[in-house]
Amino acid sequence: MTTRADALRTLLFASSAAGMLIAAPAAADPGAEANDPQEATNLGTVTVTGQPVRREPQSPEFVAPLVDTPRAVTIIPQQIIEQTAATSLQDILRSSPGITFGAGEGGQPLADRPFIRGQASGNNIFVDGIRDSGGQQREVFNLEQVEVVKGPDAVYSGRGSGGGSINLASKAPRLTDFTHVGLGVGTDGYFRGVIDQNWNLGETAGLRLNLMGAEGDVPGREAVDYDKWGLGLSLAAGLGTNTSATFSFYHLDSNQMPDYGIPLFTKIGVRTTDSGILDVPYDSFYGLTARDYLTNTVDSLTFEMEHVVSPDLTIRNISRYAETLNDYVVTNPGDGGNITNGGVALIGGEYWMKRGTKSRWNPNTTIANVTDLTGRFMTGGVEHRFNAGLELAQEKNRNASYTVVTTGGSACPAPLTGFDCTRLYDPNPSDPWTGTITRGVISSSTTDTIGLYALDSIAFGERWILNLGLRYDDYSVEGLNGTGTVAAPVHTPVENQWEFVNYQVGLVFKPTASSSLYASYATSSTPPTIASGDQNTGGSVGTDLLDPEETESFEIGAKANLFNDRLAVSGAAFMLTRENAQVVVSGTPQQVGKAEVRGIELGVSGNITPEWQVFGGYTWMDSELVRAASTNVNVGDPLANTPEHSFSLFSTWRVTPKLTLGGGAYYVSDAFGGNQGGAGGGANRVYAPAYTRVDLFASYDLTERASLQLNVQNAGDEEYVMRTNGVHHADMAPARQAILTLNLRY
Repeated sequence: MTTRADALRTLLFASSAAGMLIAAPAAADPGAEANDPQEATNLGTVTVTGQPVRREPQSPEFVAPLVDTPRAVTIIPQQIIEQTAATSLQDILRSSPGITFGAGEGGQPLADRPFIRGQASGNNIFVDGIRDSGGQQREVFNLEQVEVVKGPDAVYSGRGSGGGSINLASKAPRLTDFTHVGLGVGTDGYFRGVIDQNWNLGETAGLRLNLMGAEGDVPGREAVDYDKWGLGLSLAAGLGTNTSATFSFYHLDSNQMPDYGIPLFTKIGVRTTDSGILDVPYDSFYGLTARDYLTNTVDSLTFEMEHVVSPDLTIRNISRYAETLNDYVVTNPGDGGNITNGGVALIGGEYWMKRGTKSRWNPNTTIANVTDLTGRFMTGGVEHRFNAGLELAQEKNRNASYTVVTTGGSACPAPLTGFDCTRLYDPNPSDPWTGTITRGVISSSTTDTIGLYALDSIAFGERWILNLGLRYDDYSVEGLNGTGTVAAPVHTPVENQWEFVNYQVGLVFKPTASSSLYASYATSSTPPTIASGDQNTGGSVGTDLLDPEETESFEIGAKANLFNDRLAVSGAAFMLTRENAQVVVSGTPQQVGKAEVRGIELGVSGNITPEWQVFGGYTWMDSELVRAASTNVNVGDPLANTPEHSFSLFSTWRVTPKLTLGGGAYYVSDAFGGNQGGAGGGANRVYAPAYTRVDLFASYDLTERASLQLNVQNAGDEEYVMRTNGVHHADMAPARQAILTLNLRY
């Protein structure tokens, strides 16, 4: 009997095969040169003629130039990634205000959990336009740029895009030979080496290799270290012709000591700070080096084809097979218990606590295929720029936790019993430990997605543009919920399916060719299985067939490209409403929640003068939980991970032809933590206090091909909390770190 999953696999294969018939080897920009390594103050891509061109989103679904697209979109270029010495997605998104990261707690994994405009967006991360599933902590060594779409964007991204989405655009082959090498050393054992090598293999072919190796300690966090390596390999043929194709392989292997931060006041029952975060030293680390670990691995194969049918019609097909693994055992400084149940005790004038653990074994496999038709046509005097596409995807997820049994090690003083205890205000990560770590019952799920979409940018003369978008999604999950023991497992089959339609409408008025005023409306739908924004929380699938959460957004804004397209500025005001939000009422999930976020966002990117570069912005958000469970817990409170004010500005100035100085300033106001709607029992009593962080930057050209770059991260050695889940723990930011990098480019 043919199942729904079998049918989708057949469609995936047929779409990939059809794409292979389109062409032989996808398209990179054949005329684009590598950025001049000495142009440290030019954020624009430079053509072979030396003229700047506008940075645009990679996806063909953006049917109009960015200045004519009626929604807020931020593009973070490779140069900002390199200048800020970013190594992770969280590092680079610091440059885009209005985005925060959630803590790994409450069923959430230790992985990237971005929040955009107050909405969990961990499921809305894409690589080259395909959803990047699986819990991960992403690297940036293989990225050309990062594209952030703000607000509901289901028309572009499909299910689960209530706050927006993030697309990571990979480095692609070019028709130019070049070699970029970066060798960095720094305090806290920092070492990082990267190689970006491109070979021209003929008039229409290129091969690009990116390698990365890194290790070090996390500044200010005792015993927290990491080592990782990565590979990006991409081969393209047919560049600059009507038919082109690219084959890419990506691998990342990351090992680190996981860090669950410091406890909250709930562990001792006495509030020692206004924020509710316990007043332990900020470098306190409660993990065990003899036990804890975190491993992330990623392997991804991508094949992309593009064929120009005519000057007005292009077809593109992209297929991907990817495997990820998120595997860890981590000490939770709160789960050993609080003072009311014996997990923490005041003994001899000081607090002692038992360590608790969180764990996860979560492999994920994704196969996806996307086909796009992009072009333009005229109807009378009206010009249409359109994109229509089909997305087919299947994600297979397995999930289990570990049973951690401690049989020896650091003994607990009476009245605490057993082992694995430490001083609350002076923990020792080198405590001895013996015991067993056994993987538990595995749950599994298979998610099938079929998406059909169409977008049209309709130009009425030179002043008015109507932007329309429509998408239909069929989203289903079937799986086995695992319970019981490994010796006697119980697997309960469950299956759910949802269908939903989303759309966007935007109207643009162009005072000049390089500026626009716009108003837009957009919607999105988030199925219950991903409503929290988690990446594969578990194999379990909800047994209650709830409706998707519905998000809608109104936005008005303005954009302009100034100084011969050297500088892009933007401003937007928005109102976002999320309905059908899930809350638990008397132990049963119900869709009675409602949340609202209104705000203003300003952005700037580019060059004010040839010597002066700026990148950053400001976001103000007023968020509120409007309706929750019948107990009304948290109603009227701000949403978790949604600070009212956030500001970032990274700027450099070329002081002399060889010397460039600059840095970054980042401010984030108080950000509440925890689960809204009462799940955390009034969790908004705890918040991450406001902070200001300053980074410093300097670059000196030793020769035409070599430069030295100095970054001082968190130069003021600010002790601040990056995030808190509001229930158990708060995650501390890294302390000051100096990094010196030698850049060689040929």
